[in-house]
Amino acid sequence: MRLARTSKPVDSASNCFGTRPVVLFVLGPQRSGTSALTRVLSLCGGTLPAAMLGADANNPLGYWEPRAAISLNETILRRLGTNWYDPSLRFLDDGAVDAGESRACVAKIAAYLSTLPAAPLVVIKEPRITTLSDLWFEAARQAGFDVASVIAVRHPQEVISSIVKSWHVSPALASALWLKCNILAERNTRGVPRVFVDYANLLDDWRREIKRISTELPVELHTQNDGAVEEFLNPGLHRQRHRGPVTDLFGADWISLVYEALREAAQDDSLDMSTLDRVFACYRESERDFRKAFEDFHGLSNSVLFRIFRPAIARPVMEVLAMAHRHRGTWA
Repeated sequence: MRLARTSKPVDSASNCFGTRPVVLFVLGPQRSGTSALTRVLSLCGGTLPAAMLGADANNPLGYWEPRAAISLNETILRRLGTNWYDPSLRFLDDGAVDAGESRACVAKIAAYLSTLPAAPLVVIKEPRITTLSDLWFEAARQAGFDVASVIAVRHPQEVISSIVKSWHVSPALASALWLKCNILAERNTRGVPRVFVDYANLLDDWRREIKRISTELPVELHTQNDGAVEEFLNPGLHRQRHRGPVTDLFGADWISLVYEALREAAQDDSLDMSTLDRVFACYRESERDFRKAFEDFHGLSNSVLFRIFRPAIARPVMEVLAMAHRHRGTWA
């Protein structure tokens, strides 16, 4: 049963910036159009950090991610016992991260943010930030920035197909990562000025989407570099196209529900937060329980007893035990 919508996608009461510079975080799963969105924002008035990750076959027009942020996030994720391709929410478990560890991570991020160019609007995109956004938001405030976010929305089958092709992983893992990152991107930005941008809408009319961002977030963007933007947003950017229905996995309709909610928010409709809360709770509980079950399975499979007690040894041992009980009673 669908629950009533209770919130607009952007809380206008939160959109009150002072005189501090703004760091605009581009969030969402990898392969969701975050690279294109980041580059367009930079061509429309945003300032990018220095030392970017260069283009490659998977992203021939560039990632627009600062290399220092990638390294920093990888270090933090490893300290937290997870990684970018982990579909679990283990870092949300009680006691998973102590206060001292969080402060240390925030301090490292704040130190990096203090090196950013002096500009009224700095745009940062690094997909791992979606998982670590609480740390990055706090660090940005400590470093003297106001925080806002743009969340990229893209049809899940396009993202999943791209991840499968790029990383050579299963659709199941790609689907779980799509679900996890979208849930966290939405959930972690509640209370932060934000706007949702559909990748297809950006390619269809980027001027309209830039205007939406400028309207919803009190940041100054312009469309004066239209030639550069048009040249960048070539048709080759949309290599994965899917117009059909969403394929739901995991025995639930989580993917289609989340996509519908975010797609509607990207059209300036009300955000179905009740459904998103329900999907988050179901995903978290299921993931946690199955993770524990698989951890126990692997623990038993790797135990000394399991490795020693092989069939060639188990049978004679059982026969000796039967003899010791004289093949009587339950040993008959």
